[in-house]
Amino acid sequence: MVILQAFLALFAGFAVLVLLAIAQTALLKRMVPSWNNAEGRQQPSYVFVNLGSSLLAAAVGGYVTAAAAEANPLIHVLALAMVVLALAALSALQSRGKQPIWHQLALVAVSPLGVLAGGLVRLRVLGIL
Repeated sequence: MVILQAFLALFAGFAVLVLLAIAQTALLKRMVPSWNNAEGRQQPSYVFVNLGSSLLAAAVGGYVTAAAAEANPLIHVLALAMVVLALAALSALQSRGKQPIWHQLALVAVSPLGVLAGGLVRLRVLGIL
């Protein structure tokens, strides 16, 4: 039963992270269509807003994971951060040449850091930190 609870905590945090990232991307493309041109290259303003909203989505996902984890929330947050790091690295490899390298590296760094920040905020709320 402990493994199921751990899986559900990780799944909840990851699902929230992904849903928020999808929603913010769709919202940005709809509200500011001029930020994406026909060649697929994003403007710098879009890139920075995307990085910031990705950080916030990851932080909310880390917070949800820590809140859903009954035992040892920090371990669950670290596990989610590692999963997000691996998936961000795979995504960066897949999108080579479509975005500037600094943007790809920033996304690889920002996502797991956001998860850790959100988890640490939850631990602070719980009084553990």
